[in-house]
Amino acid sequence: MSRLVAIVGRPNVGKSTLFNRLVGSRHAIVNDEAGTTRDRQYGRTDWAGTNFSVIDTGGWVQNSDDIFENEINRQVLIALEEADVILFVVDVAMGIHDLDKEVAKTLRMTNQKKPVLVVANKADNHMIGFQSAEFYELGLGEPYPISSINGSGTGDLLDKVVELLQNTTDIDEEVELPRFAVIGRPNAGKSSLINSFLDENRHIVTDIAGTTRDAVYTEYNKFGLNFFLVDTAGIRKKGKVKEDPEYYSVIRAIRAIENCDVAIALIDATRGIESQDVNILSLAIKNGKGLVVCVNKWDLVEDKSLKAIEHFEEAIRNRLAPFTDFPIIFISALTKQRIFKVLEIANDIYKRRHQRIATHQLNKVLLPLIEETPPPSIKGKYIKIKFVTQLPTAVPSFAFYANLPQWVREPYKRFLENKIRENWDFSGIPMNVFLREK
Repeated sequence: MSRLVAIVGRPNVGKSTLFNRLVGSRHAIVNDEAGTTRDRQYGRTDWAGTNFSVIDTGGWVQNSDDIFENEINRQVLIALEEADVILFVVDVAMGIHDLDKEVAKTLRMTNQKKPVLVVANKADNHMIGFQSAEFYELGLGEPYPISSINGSGTGDLLDKVVELLQNTTDIDEEVELPRFAVIGRPNAGKSSLINSFLDENRHIVTDIAGTTRDAVYTEYNKFGLNFFLVDTAGIRKKGKVKEDPEYYSVIRAIRAIENCDVAIALIDATRGIESQDVNILSLAIKNGKGLVVCVNKWDLVEDKSLKAIEHFEEAIRNRLAPFTDFPIIFISALTKQRIFKVLEIANDIYKRRHQRIATHQLNKVLLPLIEETPPPSIKGKYIKIKFVTQLPTAVPSFAFYANLPQWVREPYKRFLENKIRENWDFSGIPMNVFLREK
């Protein structure tokens, strides 16, 4: 079992800034707007040779008009349940707030056996740090004055965290797990799909576009499959992005695509494939990621005939040509129709993405085909391809060595790619074909 440290507190006390400081990256969006963080965000870190996970949570709010309030609070309670150590973040510059007292009360009621450290954040100098003593009033022990912005005091805090974690179950050796990113436009059903995969309401789901803001990583370990599922924010056209948090959400979503192994792309069946869907799918293809296209909300479509399915598939492949060798699955995140088939196919694509074809096999199969259909001559010059090999790259790449590689045009490169795909299974995986001088 992983050792988990949860960061909790009211809004705008610097929880996400502390999270980013501890995990050493900018995974969580930081903004002055209350309620920026909604879902639980996970990250990995280590201190003094001890590895553990950190959970960022939304700000605890009561009696507000925010439609997300109950869901955010529920996510906080789940994080408290999962955690081994709890970091209760307060704002030392502002002093004790009524909501701090409410959070402290909740911590005393729900986590009597779990250690809680009061983290007096925003103590950017020693004079402010002295003010942290007032937080003894919360009845949760000694406060730790820190500044998550510049890192002061975090060393002492982490020393205490590691000391408390020594009594918890040791974490398994960290392995590099595949990353499957669920991508698409707002309200395509990404968070609903991940909740269905996990069979729990781990991600907040509403009808409001932009509910998910961070790229949220969740480990999936069921039915012999083990990987990270990445829930991303919906990507809208640039002209429609007006708020800062949404802008950073889109950046996080793009980075999640760049860092994933396989993209599970959702298209809304009730709207069909539109230009923004094409932009999102093209982003995954250009980055050389494995691709599974899922037509979600299929339960809401009246015409489910074979002809309708073929028409839908043809429309998608035509919009993404010339790359058309990818699976299309018609699913419903709500009714869980065919959703586990998505994971199986994504896992198969991940394995195929790392397959290596022996050089002698490539030459034995492809050179006779090239001899039958050689590159067209240009200006009386004949192009001869003599050798082919697969390059040691993350994206499947093949180098064809010829006497005049500069004269080989794109249509013939696509011919070579198609011949590779006909003889070896690279379904769902973009590939590169290079012509080099012999």
